[in-house]
Amino acid sequence: MVVFWIVVLAAALILEAATFALISIWFAAGAVGALIAAAMGVPTIWQFVIFAFLAGLLLIFTRPLLKKLFPSKFIPTNSELEVGKTAVVIEAIDNGSGKGRVRLGGVNWAAVSSSGDSINEGEVVKVTEVRSAKLVVERSSSDSNKENN
Repeated sequence: MVVFWIVVLAAALILEAATFALISIWFAAGAVGALIAAAMGVPTIWQFVIFAFLAGLLLIFTRPLLKKLFPSKFIPTNSELEVGKTAVVIEAIDNGSGKGRVRLGGVNWAAVSSSGDSINEGEVVKVTEVRSAKLVVERSSSDSNKENN
C-alpha cells in the first residue's frame, strides 16, 4: 500500500501544481498521513480512514482561511465597463436586418436591441450587455440622458 499512497500523493501534487485551485493539496496531505500509516503497518481500512479524515479536516479548517488570504477578485474588462452607460444611435437599429450602430464614449459600436424593437437614429439608448464586439441596448428611460464621452 505504500506505493499506492505515493502514487496518490504524486497525482494530487501534480494536479494542484497544474490548477492552483487549492483543492487537491488537501488530498496530498491526507495521502502523506496514509503513507506514514502504511509504512507503520496500519491495516488498509484504517489508512483510508486516516486519508479521508486528514483531507476532510484540513479542507474544512484551512480552505476558508486561505480564501480570505488570497481572495479572487473579478476584474472587469474595458467592454464590461460600458454596461449601464448611455449612447446615441448613429445608424437605426434593426435586429432583423442585422444593422445598427451607436456611439459610446466617442467610439462607434455595432448594436442590437435587447427587446428586438427597431430603434431610430438619434435616439438615446442604455447599454444592457456586451456580446463580443456588439452592444445590446434598450431605449433610455429618460430623454435627458447624454452620451458618455
